[in-house]
Formats: sequence, structure tokens, C-alpha cells
Amino acid sequence: MDRMLVVVCDNETKAYEGKEALLRLDDEGSITVYEYAVLVKHADGTATVKQEDDSGPIGSLVGTSFGSLIGLLGGPAGVAIGAAAGLATGGAADLHNARIGDDFIEDVTKFLLPNKVALVAEIEEDWTTPVDTRMEAIGGSVFRRALSDVKHTIHEENVAAMKADLAQMKAEHAKAHADRKAKLQEKINQLDSKIKAQLQKAKDGREAAERQAQAKARVLEAKAAAAKSKAS
Repeated sequence: MDRMLVVVCDNETKAYEGKEALLRLDDEGSITVYEYAVLVKHADGTATVKQEDDSGPIGSLVGTSFGSLIGLLGGPAGVAIGAAAGLATGGAADLHNARIGDDFIEDVTKFLLPNKVALVAEIEEDWTTPVDTRMEAIGGSVFRRALSDVKHTIHEENVAAMKADLAQMKAEHAKAHADRKAKLQEKINQLDSKIKAQLQKAKDGREAAERQAQAKARVLEAKAAAAKSKAS
């Protein structure tokens, strides 16, 4: 099962110990690690993503559910990217893109207080004991949530509602007097722009989900090839 994992630790050293433990579990075949990052919450409420090397096999926070989760955990003060990270977060991180519930964010942020550090990862695991055992050994508080299916009904419903408004405005525009036509045309133009933006957002979401699924498939194929090579 694909899951988002957040392990809240007392300091960076513990968080990096947790990251190494995750990678060892991946090497052992107990889990698959798709992406990971270390998020430091500062005393002033800001947050910084730090990395020693890369961000895991998939390698980018941009436009992914993982990147959205990082943005949400950063809180209202936002997230700065560490110089070694080589990553950039999207500006519109939200729950829909993150594919998790707001209660999960609330649970994590109760523990991710100023001066705490979180190991954040997207993983596949069949059972929770291996990860929990390793993370509890370093004193980490473990939170996990299965990823919801990618759904686009929200965008579709929004677009349908706006198109209904647009049709009504155009009908009124056709019958309006000259002084009223200009005001209606301005509203029609604005609504048309919003519809186009909503359609583009839906398209971007579908494409991002497809890219992420393909990247995950390549990770699994590489692991299967490596296991076959070792066996032969």
C-alpha cells in the first residue's frame, strides 16, 4: 500500500538516522521508498527542507502529492529549500493534491512544534512493524496515511457550475441594453478565464499523477531487476 509517512524527531541527527533506517529497509526489500525529505521547523514558525543528497528515486517535489504534503507541513509561514536540496516546492500545495485528509495534517502539526524535525517520506509497505520498530528506536513519533485515489470530480463540478453561470450571463448579455452589456461582458470574460484556469489545473493534476505513477513503476521495475540479478 502506498502511504505518506511522517516521523517527528527531536533533532536533525535523529531524523537522518531515521532516513538511513528507511533506506536500509528498502535495501532489505521490507518497503519501497519513493521520495523522502527532512523538514526542520524553526523557532519563528518557518520551515526548511534539508537534504544530504537527493530526494529519493523519484527526485522532485514539484507538482507531486509529496510536494504538496511538504508545503502543508511547512504551515502558513511557508517552506524554504535548503541549499543542498536542489528542489523547489509548488506554490499551490493543498489537500486535494496531497491526497490525504486534513486531520492527518492536524495530527502531525500538533507534534511538529518549533525546533522539531520531521522525516517525511512516500513509501510502499505491506505491514507497519518494520518501519515502526526502527523509528521508535530513535524516539520518533510515527504518523502514516494511505494515499487516496486521484479524483478530478471537484474540478469537473466547479467547471460545470461556472459554465452554467456563463450561459446565463451570455443570455442576459444578448438582451441587455448597451450600458449593461459592457458590465456583463467584463463578468463573462472573468468567468471564462476562471473556467480555463480550472480546466488547466485539472489537466496539470492528471499529468502530474500520470508522471508520478510512471516514476513509481520504474522504481519497482528496477528493484525487481536488481533482485533477479542477485538471484542469478
